[in-house]
Amino acid sequence: MKPHAVYAYGVISSSTLYSLRGAFPAVEGYAEIDDVLRMTGGEATNSSIVLSRLGVQVKLDGNWLGADENGERTRTLISDYEIDTSRLLLKTEYEGVQEVVFSAEGTRTIFGTYGRLLEEAAWNLPNESDITSSRVVCLDPFFAGPALRVAKIASSADIPVVTVDCRYDDALLGHASATVISESYIRENYPHRNLKNLFREYQAASMGLTVFTFGDAPAWYARPDDSVRYCPPYPIVPVDTTGGGDSFRAGVVYGFLQGWNDARTIDFAAALAGINCTRFPGVLNSPTLDEVSGFIDAAHRNGRQAQSASKLEI
Repeated sequence: MKPHAVYAYGVISSSTLYSLRGAFPAVEGYAEIDDVLRMTGGEATNSSIVLSRLGVQVKLDGNWLGADENGERTRTLISDYEIDTSRLLLKTEYEGVQEVVFSAEGTRTIFGTYGRLLEEAAWNLPNESDITSSRVVCLDPFFAGPALRVAKIASSADIPVVTVDCRYDDALLGHASATVISESYIRENYPHRNLKNLFREYQAASMGLTVFTFGDAPAWYARPDDSVRYCPPYPIVPVDTTGGGDSFRAGVVYGFLQGWNDARTIDFAAALAGINCTRFPGVLNSPTLDEVSGFIDAAHRNGRQAQSASKLEI
């Protein structure tokens, strides 16, 4: 296996994706199933696959897998994307994380056993050498203690850490180079907070770039003490939004690998996430670098304005 450029640590799950015709049904309602796919789940896994499709060598680490058909299938599927899965252990008498996703008319609804995973603490402790031999760390905050350890080791070695949905008072932010907070996370954890004030809280707590994403509305991004800029979404017709946030985070990781400025990084992440939301399943059919570049060029030729000159006064 080639040396890895990105060390990804977090959740790996076996996932079944159901594509529904029309909207998700109401209580006691009915929806027609158009397609069923066996795939992967978990933020670390999805971001790793998207990065691999861009030509990035990734080493994936995190929770254990079950030594059963689901675990074997999941590890094989991930390995087929040329991701280093040498740390993914198959444990006997353990089921691993299971996930069922329903994708319906631009939305997704997830059922899983992630809570049980936290109760059982069924994950690897990260190896320092895996972290320090990478150029960028792609980090889930789900396993709080191990995640903070990864972030501390990486930041001490001046290796950028890109993470996602965590609270603004999480110690992880003090070691993250970029933190992407999704609209769904804000809605669940800060339903009554003023968005502008909340963004300032994240800015104040972070050592790096803060990003708020809002689906089909402009993303906000800024570093501490900077004016907030926004990135308009690319116009698409969504087919499957599952993994859209993971794709966006992968785009940010890729920008850090390339040494791009914030505007170019966020624009690339928005394009990557946009493309994936037009495919089913988006993550497993994630675009190549040439496809993303062509998509961006075509959109800009058609009049999409660059976001780098736009600011929000908050």
